[in-house]
Formats: sequence, structure tokens, C-alpha cells
Amino acid sequence: MIRCVRMWTGPDGNSLFEEGELDIGAGLHGRASGLPIAVRELSFQETATGGSFEWHQDPQPQFVITLAGTVEFEVKSGATFTIRPGDVLIAQDDSGSGHRWRLIGNEPWRRAYAVYDANTPLHFTAKRNEA
Repeated sequence: MIRCVRMWTGPDGNSLFEEGELDIGAGLHGRASGLPIAVRELSFQETATGGSFEWHQDPQPQFVITLAGTVEFEVKSGATFTIRPGDVLIAQDDSGSGHRWRLIGNEPWRRAYAVYDANTPLHFTAKRNEA
């Protein structure tokens, strides 16, 4: 299981998010390497300790794969979620009020951005909240 958070723009123009996981599947050639997802572009970025980014939208649908660092995201409702090393963010909030983030802890945020076509199947399963 790979922890994943999907963030998108809701009907009211505000960003929403849900926690879940990426479906790994059997992988290619019998390996546990996961289901393939085609990407158009891959890039890497690092933000120094203490960094933050104010309200913004994502420029295109993309995976944000955290390699190091812990980041807290916030949407306009005030709801927050935390991303840690090994987590994947599916960023789909490319319109509306957007989100902001800030680094927590003492590590820089190292991440990979994998831009995908909006019609690509993502193999994401939302976590069910049980009452």
C-alpha cells in the first residue's frame, strides 16, 4: 500500500482532499512493481527547511511524490493534511481557491513532480471512514 492524498476543486470552487492509497496490483512480469501510469514530464524540486507557499492552484494534474521532509497542506475551509516521505499527493486543484503549504520539522522538502494527462486512470482508492 502506498499512502496517497487526492486534492481537487469542488463544485463551490474550493479545494477538497481525501486520503486513500494507490492500487499496486501485480505489476509487470509478475513483479510487485505496481500498475503503470503514463506521465508526460518528470521533475524534481527542493525547498529549504522552514519554507512555505501561500494560496495557489496546481498548474496541471500531477503526482507530487515526497522523498524527504514533512509538509502540512491547508485548504480554504481550514482543513489540513500532512504529507510525509513516501506519500503521494495527486494534485488536481487547478482552479478555484487553491491551497497553501508549509514545511514542518527540520528537513528540506525534496519531491518529484510527475505530470500526467488528465484522462489517465490513476488507480486511486479512497479510504472509507467507518463510523
